[in-house]
Amino acid sequence: MEGLFSLLLFAGLFFLMMRFGCGAHVGHGGHSGHSGLGMGTGSSIDPVCGMEVSEDKGYTKMHQGTLYRFCTKSCLDKFDADPQRYLEEGKETS
Repeated sequence: MEGLFSLLLFAGLFFLMMRFGCGAHVGHGGHSGHSGLGMGTGSSIDPVCGMEVSEDKGYTKMHQGTLYRFCTKSCLDKFDADPQRYLEEGKETS
């Protein structure tokens, strides 16, 4: 009976953490607004044209482990054609 009580207690704590703690972020995309992780503003800079793109708009592309956000399909297509060009340009201006 003591083992059952421990299991129920652990299950209850697990439920509370998933519902109200850090596990609650699983449903909406992680910790992007916490502790300086991500940009915190909910936006990214399009590497092709330099426009600011909010996280709920535009197009995304995963390239070499980094997620890039584009304002239009045209910018995404330009990036797909020559990603190194736009990544190198971004390094020069930084």
